[in-house]
Amino acid sequence: MCKTYSILLIFLFGTLVFHAQHTTDILIIGGGTGGTSAGIQAARMGVRVQILEAGPWLGGMLTSAGVSAIDGNHEMPSGIWGEFRQKLRNHYGGAEALATGWVSHTLFEPLVAQDILREMASLPNLEIISNASLEDLIYDGEGWKITYKKYKKTYSTKATIVIDATETGALLPMVGAEFRVGMDAKNDTGEAEAPATSNTIVQDLTYTAILEDVGEKKGRKGLVKKPKNYDPNDFSCACQREGGAMFGGVSGCEQMLGYAKLPNNKYLINWPHCGNDFYLDWPTLSPERYQEKLEEAKHFTQGFVYYIQNDLGFKNLRLAEEFPTQDGFPIIAYHREARRVKGKVFLVTDHLERPYDYNLYRTGIAVGDYPIDHHHDKNPQAPKIEFINIKVPSYTIPLGCLVPKGVENFIVAEKNISVSNIVNGTTRLQPVVLGIGQAAGALAATAIIEKKGPSEVSIRKVQQQLIQDQAYLMPFIDVKPDDHAFASIQKIGATGILKGYGVPYKWANQTWFYPERIVSEYEWKQGLLPYFKEMEDIAASGKGITLEFMRSILQNLSPKFDWSSLRSQWKSWGIDAPFEEKAPLDRRTVCILTDHILNPFSWEIDWNGNLKSN
Repeated sequence: MCKTYSILLIFLFGTLVFHAQHTTDILIIGGGTGGTSAGIQAARMGVRVQILEAGPWLGGMLTSAGVSAIDGNHEMPSGIWGEFRQKLRNHYGGAEALATGWVSHTLFEPLVAQDILREMASLPNLEIISNASLEDLIYDGEGWKITYKKYKKTYSTKATIVIDATETGALLPMVGAEFRVGMDAKNDTGEAEAPATSNTIVQDLTYTAILEDVGEKKGRKGLVKKPKNYDPNDFSCACQREGGAMFGGVSGCEQMLGYAKLPNNKYLINWPHCGNDFYLDWPTLSPERYQEKLEEAKHFTQGFVYYIQNDLGFKNLRLAEEFPTQDGFPIIAYHREARRVKGKVFLVTDHLERPYDYNLYRTGIAVGDYPIDHHHDKNPQAPKIEFINIKVPSYTIPLGCLVPKGVENFIVAEKNISVSNIVNGTTRLQPVVLGIGQAAGALAATAIIEKKGPSEVSIRKVQQQLIQDQAYLMPFIDVKPDDHAFASIQKIGATGILKGYGVPYKWANQTWFYPERIVSEYEWKQGLLPYFKEMEDIAASGKGITLEFMRSILQNLSPKFDWSSLRSQWKSWGIDAPFEEKAPLDRRTVCILTDHILNPFSWEIDWNGNLKSN
């Protein structure tokens, strides 16, 4: 009997040690939008991943903060974002079932999104540690040693790579990474719109609320109490039409409330105009004061809900039982801004406005199309910048924005990437951060598989993995992942051999590839010149390129290609155009042929997108 007890004690002790001291390949601090996406991507690539999340839910701003109205990327269902959206459509019964409010094409209940993300993250090599607070992390030259608490017990784990996916870039000062916070100075970014001097002013944050229409239900359940210091004047213009307002004004309170109406008669309260935005100077606050101010932000939203229910008379709209919180409000606040790491590259508005003036686009790993949108109404000290008037087309984010300078085996995957304060106004949106997280996961997993540091990994290998997983490198809205030429067009687009055409357009900026357009001989030649200097002496006209012309050039550039097999390869490569020697070829066909025969995408590039010697 004593022997049995001894064996049992040894087993229990061993189990406790196992749970107290883990090892993993990748540890992600923060199970928010970027962190969840990073974890899913890396685990799918076969490496061991842990996500350390302070709260009970995955998803961050998508779920825990209740920002369940998607901004942007409606025409670019890239990678995990596209997969997540499709699962929402499957749940609710199609795309139209998600178009319930006028601010977005995709609106949903946070609890539904949490369940979907949990299902997507149910992978054998992905461990999610919820309700855990980070205590310390140290790099010992071989890996990261992390200490965290869960239910007042202390645990430790060791990881090769750490990813900062926190809402505010909380790890950056802890690991000694250089970072920016607040508004950048004009001299630091070269942005004409930036203020003359830098400051630490961040965007307003928001404690959202989810209300549910309960009809004529009696009783007080879901009615909020009047908070201390309540002032109805804070919200008195919420329903007013103002021609110069951010959304062109609203015609009344019903339209204001319908801004982010969710399925099942629920309403997201995240209203910027005389609504529940709240300025919190969190970069300068102690942790204790920061928590106090977050409570003030929540009470401010409580005041807005009280105003809606009482002053406006919508007592049918009650706090929904959406979140696992005692007060019914979201688990966390919605931070629009974080500390921004100083990375291998620094993305500023010039790169977005004129992408082809630079080579950074070649290193793209995530895309966005939302305009530059900042919230500073609640801080009168914020310099007045008409952010919304900064016109940019859709864009791509360089991989170097995710990799800090001077810190080994450390990646960022949220709103903490290396961009200017102004650019953060568009890169902060949910689909973009899902893409950033997916790229961070791909980079980290590739580094683990190849036993390299993230800064040593081939950019093209990471991009190739993302394309394989149906993610966009280039923001071409007219070539979707189900197009048989998607991979070739993304790769040739990322080489710059054939470029897209950017258009700043309202609330959904655009870049068009025009795959059906005929390519001229000259356009193709100019695109190939950076890769094949021998093209300089080729005579190329403005007429449409033909297979006959292409073959005459490619036979010299790719002498090992078996030209006798081209006719049989034609259909297997998915080329729809007829096999005719003298017929002009469109951009889709030219991309496929250039990709398969020359494979210029295999040429290595540096962090700035410059070609390395091949």
